[in-house]
Amino acid sequence: MRCVLCVARKMSYIKGKLSKGFINIYTGRIILRIAVNLVGIFIPIFLYELFDFEIRYVIMYYLLGHLAYGMVVAWGAKFLNKIGLRRSLQISILFGATYYVVFYFLEKYSSSNVFIENKLSIFSFLGLAIIIITFNRVFYWLPLHTDIAKFTNKKNRSKQLSLIEATTVFLQAILPLIGGLILMKLDYNVLFIITIVIYLMGIVPLLKIPRTRERFRWGYLQTWKELFSKKRRRTVLAFFGQGAEDAIGVAIWPIFIWELLNGDYFKVGALTSLIVFATIILQLFVGKYADKYNKSKIIKYGSFFYAVGWFVKIFIATAFQIFIVSTYHNLSKVFARTPFDALTYERAADEGHYVDEYTVIHEMAINFGKVFMFSLIIVFVPFFSIQWSFLLAAMASFFMNLLADEGVESRVK
Repeated sequence: MRCVLCVARKMSYIKGKLSKGFINIYTGRIILRIAVNLVGIFIPIFLYELFDFEIRYVIMYYLLGHLAYGMVVAWGAKFLNKIGLRRSLQISILFGATYYVVFYFLEKYSSSNVFIENKLSIFSFLGLAIIIITFNRVFYWLPLHTDIAKFTNKKNRSKQLSLIEATTVFLQAILPLIGGLILMKLDYNVLFIITIVIYLMGIVPLLKIPRTRERFRWGYLQTWKELFSKKRRRTVLAFFGQGAEDAIGVAIWPIFIWELLNGDYFKVGALTSLIVFATIILQLFVGKYADKYNKSKIIKYGSFFYAVGWFVKIFIATAFQIFIVSTYHNLSKVFARTPFDALTYERAADEGHYVDEYTVIHEMAINFGKVFMFSLIIVFVPFFSIQWSFLLAAMASFFMNLLADEGVESRVK
């Protein structure tokens, strides 16, 4: 991972010295992305099969998971004051690995007819998974966002974030193919074991991350008041829309292409890998110029073309169309999300010692956006095919513009 950073420095992509904190965050983040991307696209498909192709149960699983996190994240932030951000990141790795252990045993016992017929057993396993992933998210995402805001600098922030995303995109171009091959030749158990081992390796760079002294100062009720406050409305709606749009990409899109490809795991992985290859260079290009030009304008243009991509996905009917439309959609996503993410961290960094509070608002808004979108899908799925949810994702994409338009009035006072 460090070799990638060295190349970026030598190519003058990033000027100046990279902080030790960013190097360790980058390394740890990429190791975890390797683990997650190896299995990530297949998790909703696994659940879809487990529930005998009842997509409502799959959506309910994701809905409850994000609802739980959104409800407890403010409490979790107060708890993190006691253990510190660095230790929190390290603990999150154990919860993350345990989450995949639960799926390992779920797959192991799901071959039993008695187990399948007893839905209570399935719900018990998945309830445990929701509890574990909620702890993982509380211990991981809050300190991660805080540390990224602290360890990146305004001059190179978009480029540093693009470096993370470009590396991730490169991995996404390989790992779904490997995951699909493992499922074709072996089974889910092998895939989960490999994921667990790699995930645990992510703790190594996090052991060396510098300490950051940030404390969450709000109470639980005050956090809710801030979430719904008028001064923060544009920011919250922007993140709400981001979460709503992400929900479709995480849970619905993989199931859609799996069904379109007649349940062929290898084709799903191979096609996903092929699509992502086209995005890598542009990710670095946008990161370089987003630091020089007006991020708000880039977000506005990017969100429009990104929304168009979701709309066109409604009419996809062949593998070739998946490739063409998804390649376009990934490219437009780069233009929309790279400056959006950079602007998010800029706003967080501008909060000074209130960066934790800003991060909690960010996490709550994103997850309640996902809960809202999943709730809509559950309501409409008996009446419409799942690809019509892409229209909802297109509408949610436009909410990113609210962050671009948001001014200093949303900052913590």
